[in-house]
Amino acid sequence: MNPLWSSADFIAAIAPSEQPGLIEDVEGISIDSRTVQPGDAFFAIKGERFDGHAFARAALGAGASVVVLETAQRKEFPDLSERVVFVEDVLEALERLGQAARERMSGKVIAITGSVGKTSTKDALWAALKPSGKVHAAVSSFNNHWGVPVTLARMPQDTDFGIFEVGMNHPGEIRRLIGMVRPDLAMITTIVAAHIGNFATIDEIAAAKAEIFEGVVPGGAVLFNGDIPFSSFLDEKARGQGIDCRFRFGTAADADVRCVSLKMSPEGSDLDLSLFGRSLSCHIGAPGEHLAMNALAVLGAVELVGGSAEAGCQALSGHGASKGRGKRHELSVGDGSFLLVDESYNANPSSVAAALQALGLMGTVRRKIAVLGDMLELGEDSAALHEGLIDPLMKANIDLVYLCGPEMAHLLEKVPIAMRGTYAKASADLIAPLADDICAGDVVMVKGSLGSKMGPVVTALLDRFEGRTGS
Repeated sequence: MNPLWSSADFIAAIAPSEQPGLIEDVEGISIDSRTVQPGDAFFAIKGERFDGHAFARAALGAGASVVVLETAQRKEFPDLSERVVFVEDVLEALERLGQAARERMSGKVIAITGSVGKTSTKDALWAALKPSGKVHAAVSSFNNHWGVPVTLARMPQDTDFGIFEVGMNHPGEIRRLIGMVRPDLAMITTIVAAHIGNFATIDEIAAAKAEIFEGVVPGGAVLFNGDIPFSSFLDEKARGQGIDCRFRFGTAADADVRCVSLKMSPEGSDLDLSLFGRSLSCHIGAPGEHLAMNALAVLGAVELVGGSAEAGCQALSGHGASKGRGKRHELSVGDGSFLLVDESYNANPSSVAAALQALGLMGTVRRKIAVLGDMLELGEDSAALHEGLIDPLMKANIDLVYLCGPEMAHLLEKVPIAMRGTYAKASADLIAPLADDICAGDVVMVKGSLGSKMGPVVTALLDRFEGRTGS
């Protein structure tokens, strides 16, 4: 079997300033010494909290074929020669390797951005394209300044379909990343008030998301949400980049990938759609209108890059939600069980409303319990946006609400007394009262921004209650 990178191709791509000795062929790419596997190339990236150079020897001890270090650190490693190279900037060297991976790959590349739904769409697209060829996609949410080049550098040369998630917190971030990815197809899931604390208006968010069109290769295509107010703006931006193949998904009569009918249930959704003029029916193996709309985008993308939409439909019927994005666990409690829905990865007003709608579909359970942590980076409108969650809470007929964080205190004031569970300033203080209150038949949904630390709430419930199964 061929290596991911031959030693010669690896060296040619990263262009080191010094190579003291020999290196071996590269089987994988790592920036975390804790997960280094034998044959990996370890890039000693400097992060906000850690400097990878401190873990170079640990990576070599774990069997790394090469560690990539900065020339400025050379004096710290006088004893290292074999399996070491030095570069002026480690991150830039990783970017060069990622660009080389893109240049040598002849398959189709898809880039996905949007305020919400990037990772769920990426995961669903991976499942839908798998029957049509060899698929490479980012793990987790590798969508930032180091995640994108890592994912590129890990892409095998014989990949048929490469899927890349591209995120941003500030203007200009997508522009830099998409220049490396150079997609054949660029997708935008939706545009809502996420990370709006870093922007003056939602219009600025839309402009930043539209940067993804700047990297589309000649003859490439774009696919974006036709139901949002920014649909015409996105079309104009794509046209301005000289992109002739511009398509929309949604519910509007003129959508290229159109939802004809949607029937939702606690176990999933049945979607009838018009796919560029032909009719398809698809069962989505996870509940929620937002996931059904993601499926429209996914099937449109499969068609546009030459995959089989019919095979994609079959794959989506067995594709469940991902960890932190709706993954379900059935856990034992008392003489029965309860359902834990893990939505803990991140949160903004749109994604919380979607998660509450999905929770509301669980109409036959004993109680529907929403456990919500702060939505962060919402700027001066944060209080009002948190208060506004009362509407989706009431529409979903939620029985009980547990809240934590200073921003969720604004919502607490709007929640009727009968619906209030415990409020805590920190998520850790919510765990014990929540766990003590859970009864057989309940369904518990946990959601919040990463900084609100709702993941540990899920972990604590998984650790306390037995008989877990995942779906």
